[in-house]
Amino acid sequence: MQQIRFKAYNIGNYLNIPQVQQYLTAEQQNSIRVVGTVLPFKVNEYVINELIDWSKVPNDPIFTLTFPQKEMLQPQHFEAVDQALKNEMPKAELKELLHHIRLELNPHPAGQMEHNVPELDGVKLTGLQHKYRETVLFFPAHGQTCHAYCTFCFRWPQFVGESEMKFAMRETELLKEYIRQHTEVSDILFTGGDPMVMSTKHLKEYIEPLLDPELSHLQTIRIGTKSLSYWPFRFTDDKDADELLRLFEKIVASGKHLAIMAHFNHYNELKTEVVKKAIERIRNTGAEIRTQSPLMRNINDNPRAWSKMWKLQVKLGCIPYYMFLARDTGAQHYFSVPLFRAWQIFKKAYQSVSGIARTARGPSMSADPGKIQVLGTAMAGDEKVFVLRFIQGRNPEWVHRPFFAKFDPEAIWLTDLQPAFGEEKFFFEQEDQFYHGHRLEDLNQLAS
Repeated sequence: MQQIRFKAYNIGNYLNIPQVQQYLTAEQQNSIRVVGTVLPFKVNEYVINELIDWSKVPNDPIFTLTFPQKEMLQPQHFEAVDQALKNEMPKAELKELLHHIRLELNPHPAGQMEHNVPELDGVKLTGLQHKYRETVLFFPAHGQTCHAYCTFCFRWPQFVGESEMKFAMRETELLKEYIRQHTEVSDILFTGGDPMVMSTKHLKEYIEPLLDPELSHLQTIRIGTKSLSYWPFRFTDDKDADELLRLFEKIVASGKHLAIMAHFNHYNELKTEVVKKAIERIRNTGAEIRTQSPLMRNINDNPRAWSKMWKLQVKLGCIPYYMFLARDTGAQHYFSVPLFRAWQIFKKAYQSVSGIARTARGPSMSADPGKIQVLGTAMAGDEKVFVLRFIQGRNPEWVHRPFFAKFDPEAIWLTDLQPAFGEEKFFFEQEDQFYHGHRLEDLNQLAS
């Protein structure tokens, strides 16, 4: 396949996409306009021409993954924005309306702003998150966009032009100093946005200081990216693709483990020759590719989609890693799958693959106290319960600790659950106030 020139479309020029004019009704086009005014919308020609099957639109999974749908907004929000646009509401008033709607969409779930931002010498590092003892998340300022946007993205506030909702940090020196002082940190995750939108020159500026032997406790560098799906040319044909792969080789040669945390949401994203070539080139550097995705209604909410995706990933040399659940933000009402059904999907998909693909963990909720896995259901006497456990926890002592919740077939998130066996609170809720009220440094000392 010939390289496709990178050309992106957003809410300002979406009507210039030929397929939109050809396949979508006027009502569908208007829905894109309305929803894309509230939530971020961006798509490129590779996704449009190579990944979406327009003969199946609007039911094509990649179309739903990238193009806004009317139902992604609550009816009252859709109506308000629709009327505002039709009546040409003044920009200042429209901005205020959009701001209020976005605040109702829980822009920063799981305590990201309140509890995860660390300090260095009394200064908040707003481009870092340090929720789990061993792992720091870093939001490089140059990587706070993507090649295209996922409609379910829980980091949608990064892309809607409201600076107070963003995470980003340029100061490489502060990042290095923070890690130097926190010897409990073994992993750093570059996230965004998408770090792979950066030039290799900028990525080097962030990564190379972390290869200093002084930071020997930092063992793993992770890069979270959707680029293998949305723009695999980043690793094959972009002008600095070879330089990027040499950087990967340098990281591996330094003795650190490099993990590319690839976001694939459907097996159709793995079908092109260029993505297969990109995966091969990355693996040849010594880096490994781990794959993860949320379970999303209207995109991949069936066992076959997951088992087929996992099998193809393993065939290509990738490691299935996580099945997440739709976070309690943005269009969760549109994408969410009840916990019981999510577990059934995971179980059936898991049962249909060989042991080498059973590295995937899930279904998992990235909630305020930590990553919580739904292990299944059980009967305890006359009571049916969910069996859950922490994969990761704000308090390290919670990790791998099972607990039980009353069975609720409609529950979609941790906050929908009630403790089983007559308990008033889950065990972590009893400790939660303490852990939110102390500095991470103090908690690490207590847990060690």
